[in-house]
Amino acid sequence: MKSEDAGLIDLTLALGPDLPVWPGTPGFSLEWTKRLGRGDSSNDSRLSLGSHMGTHLDAPLHVLPGGLSAEVVDLDAFLGPAQVVHLPGLREVAARDLEPLLAPGVRRLLVKTDNSRLWDGPPRPFATDFTALTQDAAELLVRAGVRLVGVDYLSVQRFGSRDATHAVLLGAGVAVLEGLDLRRAEPGIHELLCLPMKVAGAEAVPVRAVLRPLPGPAPREEAHD
Repeated sequence: MKSEDAGLIDLTLALGPDLPVWPGTPGFSLEWTKRLGRGDSSNDSRLSLGSHMGTHLDAPLHVLPGGLSAEVVDLDAFLGPAQVVHLPGLREVAARDLEPLLAPGVRRLLVKTDNSRLWDGPPRPFATDFTALTQDAAELLVRAGVRLVGVDYLSVQRFGSRDATHAVLLGAGVAVLEGLDLRRAEPGIHELLCLPMKVAGAEAVPVRAVLRPLPGPAPREEAHD
């Protein structure tokens, strides 16, 4: 059964050599170490990629000295009702853009922008002019009790920005998902199912993230410290 037949929307980019890579970080490599076709007993391979490639989690260790690494993040933040908001036509997403759209009590927020178009069509190079969140947007989300924020390009913070967007979110314990494919995600409340890889000591790890319809009204979640 295909995932769409179960009502799932896959938000995960397929890892491969065609994905854009943040400048100065490793790309993708899949090297076959055994092949059935040459007489080996199985097909085996060696996978290599930068930890911030594709759909991934930024752990606090990414920008905070002594911050938590990926294997000890709170998994509860990645599972449950999530609001998708659509903000087209913006170069940056500020607090004034997000505040009118936030659902009461929202704990997981996925921000869909014009970045989603960058996943269409043939492979494209890394785009330095992608849309991202400003520092005051991050501060708003922390005040609102959001526990997870996801964006549709490779950083929650604009390329070359001096904003402390990453540090504000991660310093407050907000999980940061980057590189989401939100092309098929409609605005509204969905159920997010997402689990990061458990890699000891890592500052970022790949995730598999999907949305599915909620079976009923979104349950009210308590705010966490």
